[in-house]
Amino acid sequence: MHQLTGYTDRWSARAGERIGFMVASAADRAYELRFVRHLCADPNPDGPGYREVVMPHRLAGRKPGQARSARPGSCATIDALALPATGGLVLSARIWPTTPAKGRQVILGLEAGGTRIELAIAADGGAEFRVGEARVAVGRPMLPRRWYALEARCDAPAGTIALVQTPLAPVGTIADGGQATRNAAIGTLGGVARVTIAARREGAVAEAFCNGKIERPTIAQLDGTTIASWDFSVGIATQRIVDRGPQAAHGQLVNLPTRAMTGSNWTGEVHDWKVAPEQYGAIHFHDDDMGDCGWPESFALEIPKDWPSGFYAAHVRNEAGEDYIPFFVRPARGARTADVAFLVPTFTYQVYSCFVRPGRSEEIRERAIAWGALTETPDLNPQFGLSTYNSHSDGSGVSIVSMLRPQLDTRPRQISLMDPVPKGSGTGRIGCDSYVIDWLDRAGIAHDVVTDHDLHAEGVDALKPYRVVICAQHPEYHSLRMMDGLERYLGGGGRLMYLGGNGFYWRAEPSTDAPHAIELRRAEGGIRVWATEVGESYHQFGGGYAGLWRRIGKPAHRLVGNGFSAQGRHLGFPYAFTDAIRDPRVAFMTAGIENAAAPGARFGDSGFMGGGAAGFELDSADERYGTPPNALIVAKGIVIHDDYGPVNEDMLIHRHPRPREDWSCADMLFFETPAGGAVFSVGSMTYVGSLPPEGYANTCAKLTTNVLRRFLDPKAFA
Repeated sequence: MHQLTGYTDRWSARAGERIGFMVASAADRAYELRFVRHLCADPNPDGPGYREVVMPHRLAGRKPGQARSARPGSCATIDALALPATGGLVLSARIWPTTPAKGRQVILGLEAGGTRIELAIAADGGAEFRVGEARVAVGRPMLPRRWYALEARCDAPAGTIALVQTPLAPVGTIADGGQATRNAAIGTLGGVARVTIAARREGAVAEAFCNGKIERPTIAQLDGTTIASWDFSVGIATQRIVDRGPQAAHGQLVNLPTRAMTGSNWTGEVHDWKVAPEQYGAIHFHDDDMGDCGWPESFALEIPKDWPSGFYAAHVRNEAGEDYIPFFVRPARGARTADVAFLVPTFTYQVYSCFVRPGRSEEIRERAIAWGALTETPDLNPQFGLSTYNSHSDGSGVSIVSMLRPQLDTRPRQISLMDPVPKGSGTGRIGCDSYVIDWLDRAGIAHDVVTDHDLHAEGVDALKPYRVVICAQHPEYHSLRMMDGLERYLGGGGRLMYLGGNGFYWRAEPSTDAPHAIELRRAEGGIRVWATEVGESYHQFGGGYAGLWRRIGKPAHRLVGNGFSAQGRHLGFPYAFTDAIRDPRVAFMTAGIENAAAPGARFGDSGFMGGGAAGFELDSADERYGTPPNALIVAKGIVIHDDYGPVNEDMLIHRHPRPREDWSCADMLFFETPAGGAVFSVGSMTYVGSLPPEGYANTCAKLTTNVLRRFLDPKAFA
């Protein structure tokens, strides 16, 4: 485990507000704390220059450390269920196991009067039932990803325990069902029980987690009288499970298992769980789900009112390790300080966070040490859970991610990947987005930061105070409220600069019940590492249809003029100006670079991300998807490379419907909006890495600065 790390209770706070920090220090080692503001978070000694400003505060200094642990694995807990003093119990559930051969997995268990009772999957993959020391097992392995009905009975008067395992869709000659009975001395089972679903609890620690779906776990008396029956089709959007039994012994979910899952009774006729919730009465539990780490607060910062808006971190360090715990500061409420807002893509940060890439730590370690960069990576720390770019241990995709855990690959002063070009920085997320902050600071342009989470919480009101909003290098994930906020901002005459690629691509929605969690389901098409199961394409959080914004009726092309069309290696290539750069409508772009901005002239052929301005993931214009007819494509970064291919959603047959130079390209474009605003988009994920060369005096940087200065001019666009 990481020797010294932590997380915050929110992504951002306003000056004057409070933000809490949770820190874990192995062996209870003390650590030194300081606060810094990052102007450039790239640690590359050959890069634009790492720049941080120490922010003095009374909290800074030596702090006592406390060891903390992280415990992945989801389950449901019910702390008090009254059991009548009868002669026995019946435990039942329907299950869809995904790793039946992985080891013992508890489905439904309770502890009462010193006796533990468990319905479980045995180590051999078949069902088993335990009452105290007595055990009965079917001995026939269940097949993965198929539904079974399980029923276990303990009968004290008869002195027996029994178990039945029934496949709901038997397969040919495969013997995956059966029953078993044995004699057992059973004492009194009455009293108040503690119940756990999908795991067993030993004190405060859970173990023996179940992988797979569980439906309608029930505890009854021998005569069939229900004691408790948890209906997972109720409260699907929440972290609460509802008991239909007479005691209303409702429970709580732990570590964000996945709801809105098709149940054993799903007919295939309905795909929206809100229409027929009774067919979505299953929860998919995983042994590597991770929600809130639950660490106690180590210290809380009341942000001084004179701290400027920007990128910040709490830097913690001791002899065993160090970490930069990032957070973002907004201006005090009602105290806007600039006309420019940089929209920090914290939704995308969180969706990618904890991306376990086997071997990444070993790959970057030597360079990280040489550069003084952070060395810890998610592949060294799987205890903090996974990214939505990973799959669970049972092969199902990770669809829910929490911010209440150390997000070790979302840090300043960090290498995200080994850049394939000489002197390349390999930055990502905070590192490359800080190039925008560095550019603005060096250009003397005042700016505030606003995060995605702020935009989701406040809607368009978060953006209204600003004449210009700058979107970052990779703003891929947005909620409906965020998309509506951006559309309304432009509809009110705002000016938007999109300096990235692969933006506004997937829908992602946070939970109102657990606001630290974001959900996304990868429905239909798109470039993706896993696909949503059939019938499970509606989010549990909010209930909206999931997938690509293009499929949901809000394509990126309509918002910013271009949309994701090609992907390849982390290599950058130059742009070339088109004839449109001479159009009088964009004359402001070429001030001071008139000779360099001739049609056909190349620019952006160097940079700290892949070596060029057009690369990695590319966005192109397409009027069929909503690119405004008045959009001017002023430059194109065409990438003809064997490793670059089209996005899946464009492929109707095995050949692309458009010429390669029209889709394997970054289209830099401009258009005016009806309300007097405008949009400028670059269409490339490596573009911001080409701002810093030559001290931000290259053609990319000058052109982008020209655009920003015109966008700051209150004069309305035609």
